[in-house]
Amino acid sequence: MTTTPFRWMRTLAGALALGASLLAATGASAQAGDNEFAQVIAAAQNDIVKGPQDVKLSGQAVLHLPEGKVYIPQPHAAKLMHAMGNPGDYSDLAGIVFPRGDGDWFVTMRFEKSGYIKDDDAKHWDAADMLKSFKEGTEASNEERKKMGGRALEITGWAQEPTYAADTHRLVWAMKSREVGAPANEPAGVNYNTYALGREGYMSLNLVTGLDDLPKYKADAQQLLGALEFDNGKRYADFNASTDHVAEYGLAALVLGVGAKKLGLLAVIGAFFLKFAKIIVLAVVGFGGAIMKFFGRKKSEETV
Repeated sequence: MTTTPFRWMRTLAGALALGASLLAATGASAQAGDNEFAQVIAAAQNDIVKGPQDVKLSGQAVLHLPEGKVYIPQPHAAKLMHAMGNPGDYSDLAGIVFPRGDGDWFVTMRFEKSGYIKDDDAKHWDAADMLKSFKEGTEASNEERKKMGGRALEITGWAQEPTYAADTHRLVWAMKSREVGAPANEPAGVNYNTYALGREGYMSLNLVTGLDDLPKYKADAQQLLGALEFDNGKRYADFNASTDHVAEYGLAALVLGVGAKKLGLLAVIGAFFLKFAKIIVLAVVGFGGAIMKFFGRKKSEETV
């Protein structure tokens, strides 16, 4: 029997994709996946943006990419997802940000053209009620999750309660979940969700890391969120009530709806997630050859 690190890369990619593809990920050969991954990294090298530098996003905003961060644009970002073993449609993926140095995290960036989202309900929402809704919804969907090949999940609480800054139109929240029956001390992953609202929709910056490391890395996500600036005419304040489309939902529904979708896919990610996340980061910032040697060595060691 052979177990390879690529299996855990697939899990990581599924967490980043935040789509049904995590549950549908196939058992394609690790060798094929390794080769594809190496090819994607090699092809992306000339297009990787290293901070400090401005990056235009989806015709909506600019990211003032800070020092110490790198940005992988499309089409490489989508190909990177596929290479890590996670199929799916990434047409709405603007790009992926990685730390340039030591750091076990990624940030995926997407623009959702939802229309202008009214933020009035942020003044009155109840985090306890929202948590209860998450728990009930997750329990109700566990049977369907099992049919799709996933494992039952349970919500254990907020990693950060939903917080909205009305002056900057920024929303932040993070949910803790785990597989039902998993040991309490098992390392877990977490999605730290940050959103910037604009005139035509919202930009999401989704940090994926280990739950234990969230206090260490959430400042990186907040830094990126603060470095995002909508273009003139695309800002939240540019909304024109007589001409612009208004979303059918508010902020609370955004958290509950998008959160429920993500939690249907984000299973608990163990110690291998944390270990191999770092390896992928190293490959992205210029060590593609080293990672392929590492994979070859690990496969030899793990064949029994």
